[in-house]
Amino acid sequence: MGTLPSREAILEAMARYPDLDGKRDLARHFGIKGDMRTPFKVLLKEMEGEGFLARTRKQIRRTATLPAVTVLDIPTDADPEDLHAFPAQWNDEEGERPRVVVLNPPDARVAPAPGDRILARIDAGDGELPHYTAKAMKILDKPRRGQIGIVRMDEEGARLVPVDRKQKEMRIDRGDLASAADGDLVEVEVRMTGRLMIPKARVVGVIGNPKSEGAVSLIAIHSLDIPYRFPAAVLKEAEAAPETSLKGREDWRHLPLVTIDPFDAKDHDDAVFAEPDESADNPGGHVVYVAIADVAAYVRAGTALDREAYVRGNSVYFPDRVVPMLPERISNDLCSLREGENRPSLAVRMVLDQHGRKRSHSFHRVLFRSAAKLNYQQAQAAIDGRPDDKTGPILDAVLRPLWAAYGAMSRARDKRGPLDLDLPERKIILDGKGMVADVHVPERLDAHRLIEEMMIAANVAAAETLERARSALLYRVHDSPSEEKLAGLRDFLASLDLAFSRSEAVRPTDFNRVLDKAREAGKIQQVSEIVLRTQAQAEYAADNYGHFGLNLDRYAHFTSPIRRYADLIVHRALIAALGLGEDGLTEGEIARLQGIAQHISSTERRAMLAERETVDRLLAHFLAERLGSRFEGRISGVTKSGLFVRLLDTGADGFVPASTLGMDYYRFVEEQQALVGDQSGETFRIGDQVSVRLLEVAPMAGALRFELLSEGGRGDPSSVRGSRKSPSRGRSKSAGHRRHAGRAR
Repeated sequence: MGTLPSREAILEAMARYPDLDGKRDLARHFGIKGDMRTPFKVLLKEMEGEGFLARTRKQIRRTATLPAVTVLDIPTDADPEDLHAFPAQWNDEEGERPRVVVLNPPDARVAPAPGDRILARIDAGDGELPHYTAKAMKILDKPRRGQIGIVRMDEEGARLVPVDRKQKEMRIDRGDLASAADGDLVEVEVRMTGRLMIPKARVVGVIGNPKSEGAVSLIAIHSLDIPYRFPAAVLKEAEAAPETSLKGREDWRHLPLVTIDPFDAKDHDDAVFAEPDESADNPGGHVVYVAIADVAAYVRAGTALDREAYVRGNSVYFPDRVVPMLPERISNDLCSLREGENRPSLAVRMVLDQHGRKRSHSFHRVLFRSAAKLNYQQAQAAIDGRPDDKTGPILDAVLRPLWAAYGAMSRARDKRGPLDLDLPERKIILDGKGMVADVHVPERLDAHRLIEEMMIAANVAAAETLERARSALLYRVHDSPSEEKLAGLRDFLASLDLAFSRSEAVRPTDFNRVLDKAREAGKIQQVSEIVLRTQAQAEYAADNYGHFGLNLDRYAHFTSPIRRYADLIVHRALIAALGLGEDGLTEGEIARLQGIAQHISSTERRAMLAERETVDRLLAHFLAERLGSRFEGRISGVTKSGLFVRLLDTGADGFVPASTLGMDYYRFVEEQQALVGDQSGETFRIGDQVSVRLLEVAPMAGALRFELLSEGGRGDPSSVRGSRKSPSRGRSKSAGHRRHAGRAR
């Protein structure tokens, strides 16, 4: 019996002789006979499984090689310390996708992580067999699943109404519906048919029925690939977790810490208590305790729970559901700071002077018991003189000292001068079917501000402690506005006769001053909108460049480890730095902090987009029955294409095309953030209050189209000349008269 050829020899022969495209041809070439045939077939099968050969019908050929620069997808379940990836696009006829080892040295400028899509430089090695390694050049945003839509049955069969407003409807043949029914949210594949290459959809999966299930959030969850089902291994691990004991912890069960949360909160990850400082050298001072759920005690690095929490990055909050970062056994049970139950905590004790300045702080791993579960309105009512059965007994011993400490902290906050953009946040109330019943702006209470100030103080203390210990950590950073955005802001403010600082080092107090001036001049809406757009986006980073909005030199997220992976990393860093246990930050985590920061910043942006899109869809459903109705709104954005208008009562956003505005020829004047009529000078500026009529609703896309009923402000058309402007064609004269007539009705 002879010897089998090597893998390298087979690939070399196929490269040199392209006609060797079948088992028989290869066997003849290498003289394979008799008993050698079976092991030779096994070898070819192994090479196919390893990705070196591809089989199509009876042909065998070499797999294609990867180009020098390739887009790769890293699996979400990849080992963070031994990353691998696969080509993002691959022709299945070429066989199994090649596995690529992703090199991730500690000093790399781009640090990818599990779940990332990367643009990478490929090295195939020096041998005959490609051994692919890759170095990441850039982390790319993954495209959303665009082929998702709602099935609508009609006389001809069915059509797909896309959830993405940029996509067009497609037909679905009856035989391609699978088990989908009218109203179902489905995933489809698209194929081109006929000589005209008309796209048609074929259902490949039924996701659910958003209307009957009361889950409009399903659309965002699936279109943005948000993981919402926990793998069995993760749930098994969570269920097996035992309760933590007092061993290795300080006993704080004598301290009457309380939780203060929204009335509908399901998990409680922070508790607070304050008392006067009895120290003689700190007259009028306060001692503030902040206890945070000790998630690190249950979610250990490298476990199935940890890997899943990392992939999710954070919890995602929708009006109709929460997609949690951790299973309920952890988030709503073992780590939820329930009233009267022993709970493990990583806590900070802060000593403040009478002016709210922090004199010292220390971190402790403790066991404590929440003295009361309160909501914001309940705690505020007690302070305002309306205690109930729960707050009455703790009013003097717990709530008044908390408010006294907050009074000092708020004075310190005012002196620090963080950015004061107090924009209202609307809350959507759903009915029993998961649709909008009401929209309102909750009252902003001192109870909210108290918790915020104490959480900010605890976050600062965490960053300071880790810096002092020379420990690696994840910072929460917020860059100062770019020079380009500041120049645009100055131009806009000049058009309102408001001045802004020209100092090279702009501070939040500079923005606060111009906001105060705008408030006095009755222009606060316009200015607030532009100031908000001037700000950079906050993110996570392994390197510190401060938090501009809070006006803090160092800041970390420590107070919400149930719902943010960043906070869990900070907890582990504190445990390791202070010697508080064996479950602290590992060397492997430290080496990939940059990649962790990039990943969780990305999942945070994904969550924000999903929440915003879901609110848009819910509000579009809510308004669908009010076509033709008149609403009051405010211009929230201006482009050369038209105006974005936000309704005052619901906060719903819609669009007014520039082509429908009126009889003039409108130009976009960038420095004024306005559309200005060439002849009339009629001006529609960001922040202007307007009346609109609802003309069109696309509920699944969350899109509204309005007709403007209000006249614009009267300006000087000559102001358009010499400005940075873009043309926006208005309507015909008769169309313009229709707008004015509609306003009069």
